[in-house]
Amino acid sequence: MPKGYWVTIYRSISDPKKLAAYAEMAPKATAPFGCKYIARGTAAAAYEAGLKDRIVISEFPSVEQARAAYASAGYQNALKALGDGAVRDVRIVEGLE
Repeated sequence: MPKGYWVTIYRSISDPKKLAAYAEMAPKATAPFGCKYIARGTAAAAYEAGLKDRIVISEFPSVEQARAAYASAGYQNALKALGDGAVRDVRIVEGLE
């Protein structure tokens, strides 16, 4: 079964305190679903559109686990803590293997 990945792009961060609260809660909420953070930070290089937004890539055992983690009560609470502290784009994609 292919792995599932969250690809999160932070378009803007307006409240670092809210982001810190989210960052404290999110790993605890996603861990039971097998989440492993494999990349996190500002892009080392940016091509084509040239946007060097902050990016987080999270790996899950499957797309189903990735979806379940996002829908979980714990993660929804983390999102509430983030609130309007950041503008993000989150996508769930299936791995090739």
